[in-house]
Amino acid sequence: MRTFDLAPLYRSTVGFDRLFSMLDGFDNAAPGYPPYNIERTGENDYRISVAVAGFGEKDLSIEAKENTLTIKGDKSKEDTSKGEVLYQGIAARAFERVFQLADHVQVKGATIENGLLHVDLVREIPEAKKPRQIPIGNGKPTLVEAQAA
Repeated sequence: MRTFDLAPLYRSTVGFDRLFSMLDGFDNAAPGYPPYNIERTGENDYRISVAVAGFGEKDLSIEAKENTLTIKGDKSKEDTSKGEVLYQGIAARAFERVFQLADHVQVKGATIENGLLHVDLVREIPEAKKPRQIPIGNGKPTLVEAQAA
């Protein structure tokens, strides 16, 4: 595997700290547990589906803070008086998955269905950030200038 030295870029850039932190984090990427899917469900709608077999609502927590979505699972030790477990193939270990969200992406809600935790996201770009057409004038006041006057 190749490794890249980003130190020269740190010295010559300003304001890209978050980008470099993300790139540095790829080396320490979390293992594949639990597996997840990210899907686009509409033009501005997304869904993250995490396989959480064996976890209930009380065992999971979802936190959205700034541009980070954190999903944690901690299976509480239950009384196994029902019987002795001979083989445990369903993992019930604690986990933490962190997703970096783009600007203006908000969490709409979350549901558990058939062993999958679905977190629905929407990208809502404010009107001030959306592109707009600028009329070209020919020396006469344009509609925008006439309204401002």
